[in-house]
Amino acid sequence: MAKLLLLLASFSGFTGVALGAFGAHGLRDKLPENLLNAFQTGVQYQLWHTAALMGIALLLLRWPESTLFKVSGGLLVLGILLFSGSLYAMALSGIGRLGIITPFGGLSFLLAWLCLGAGVWRHL
Repeated sequence: MAKLLLLLASFSGFTGVALGAFGAHGLRDKLPENLLNAFQTGVQYQLWHTAALMGIALLLLRWPESTLFKVSGGLLVLGILLFSGSLYAMALSGIGRLGIITPFGGLSFLLAWLCLGAGVWRHL
């Protein structure tokens, strides 16, 4: 599981940087400010949670059987897909209704952080 999460983190880091550059250079003059801000928020959350995903993967190298760390990593991946993905889709398509997905990603992030904390409490 640690290897999978590290691979997903590397992919997410790569795409986060690429999307950040695309937003800063390719979308700056093409999107209204509110949609560009939504896109940039997606990038920021993706990159911050990618770093957390790497940390969880490293914890799994030490505690490979930790269900809490595994669940936390899975929830971070889901959160990145739902939260950042919905913001990207909304910004690029202009379909504001896609924003209804975003809170589910935020909830995944919150649950991931709770599982991480519970795992740290249990194992450290």
